[in-house]
Amino acid sequence: MNEALLDPFRHNTWATRELLAVCRSLTDEQLGATTTGTYGGIRATLHHLIESEAYYLGLLGGSAPDWYREDPEPPPPMDELERRAADVAERWEAFLASGPVDPAKPVAHADFETDAGVLIAQVLNHGNEHRAQIFTVLATLGVEHPELDGWAYGEAHGRYRET
Repeated sequence: MNEALLDPFRHNTWATRELLAVCRSLTDEQLGATTTGTYGGIRATLHHLIESEAYYLGLLGGSAPDWYREDPEPPPPMDELERRAADVAERWEAFLASGPVDPAKPVAHADFETDAGVLIAQVLNHGNEHRAQIFTVLATLGVEHPELDGWAYGEAHGRYRET
């Protein structure tokens, strides 16, 4: 099975959900804010992050959601982003529970080819990278971001304690 992958993927899901909760209180203007070195506005970055997770899941052979599109679209409202994030998280859980992932399994798309293990690394790195970009935008807005590292995940789930 893929037990060793569950915590990293659950952390990824938790971190995105926590960030969505913080961003829910922002205005439309703040959700559109961007700064140098980031993907784009906060809502657009969250949209890209969630869409990409659906895309990567489909490449690995998991069930891509009906709402997933390869063509860009305007970012949906925060409620819909939260729903999509929950949906793709459930699909990743089901995919990881369905049987072992061979890290050497070839994965091909129109413009690249890689191994499943590399694609899994990309999923997790991609999420961290874009959440960090959103942190940068939040800082420019004077909004404090939540702690979303692995230790915070462990603490939030009663699995990390300082002694």
